[in-house]
Amino acid sequence: MGNCLTVGPNEALVVSGACCGSDVKTYVVGGWAWAWWLISDTQRITLEIMTLQPRCEDVETAEGVAITVTGVAQVKVMTEPDLLAVACEQFLGKSVMDIKAVVLQTLEGHLRSILGTLTVEQIYQDRDQFAKLVREVAAPDVGRMGIEILSFTIKDVYDKLDYLSSLGKTQTAAVQRDADIGVAEAERDAGIREAECKKEMMDVKFLADTKMADSKRELELQKAAFNQEVNTKKAEAQLAYELQAAKEQQKIRLEEIEIQVVQRKKQITIEEKEISRTDKELIATVKRPAEAEAFKMQQLAEGQKMKKVLIAQAEAEKIRKIGEAEATSIEAVGKAESTSSLIYRRTQIPHNRQRGFTYFQMS
Repeated sequence: MGNCLTVGPNEALVVSGACCGSDVKTYVVGGWAWAWWLISDTQRITLEIMTLQPRCEDVETAEGVAITVTGVAQVKVMTEPDLLAVACEQFLGKSVMDIKAVVLQTLEGHLRSILGTLTVEQIYQDRDQFAKLVREVAAPDVGRMGIEILSFTIKDVYDKLDYLSSLGKTQTAAVQRDADIGVAEAERDAGIREAECKKEMMDVKFLADTKMADSKRELELQKAAFNQEVNTKKAEAQLAYELQAAKEQQKIRLEEIEIQVVQRKKQITIEEKEISRTDKELIATVKRPAEAEAFKMQQLAEGQKMKKVLIAQAEAEKIRKIGEAEATSIEAVGKAESTSSLIYRRTQIPHNRQRGFTYFQMS
């Protein structure tokens, strides 16, 4: 029985030991491997880039000048099977700090030995070549450890005696001197050449002015003809544009009128339907109730009229009856009075005659 072990691309897995006493070692990068329990041994080694900063202080150059050089190196364990096996033999079981310390000491040793063979000027002025030389010298040694130098650059070069500063000042002065000489010579040549150029310029200018005057006259004539043609074309184009715009505007206006007519017809149809609906609504909500109310009022008026007629007839009949009764009563009273008067006369005539009076009966 055993385990299935996996490893990422930034490290290598080393499986040693197998069944039957086999001494085969398996190196796996970014994959998996099988390890037997109690038999196989597994270890890991990093494949990530390691940054080193080699530094050599007060190293004498070929001229005996002591300088200090610092650099930056990028190294990593190589992944080729043979070289990976070598790196595992050298560094397996060690930490990253231990690996960096070994490689750093190797680089600093080569850097120190190379500094003793070069002058300060060679180191200071051509740093890229110096760094390339260090890589070429140190690469075989670290390669035998299974380590690859990816890059190496010189970070800084300086000394304690201001030799580099003095060297820079000397070079600066020499450059300034050469520059001043060059400027003087250039100014002299420039003056001579300027005079020659002025003479040539005057000749050329005269010819140029003559040609320019002719060209200007030709240009003005061509411009006038061109402007006339352009103005004519513009006028024609503007007239055509306005005519076409008027036609298009007329078409648009006709279409707008047609649209308005259609809209008006639709509006009229809608209004007619609305009027019809309103009429029906008025008939249903106003006319019919009004007719019913008018009929009701008519019936009530006829009833009141009939009531008044009947009352008047009854009053007239009452008055007639009263009049007839009064007439009958008056007639009866008159008859009674006539009868009473006649009786009284008859009883008084003899007595009156005795007194000499004559009574006439008024009929």
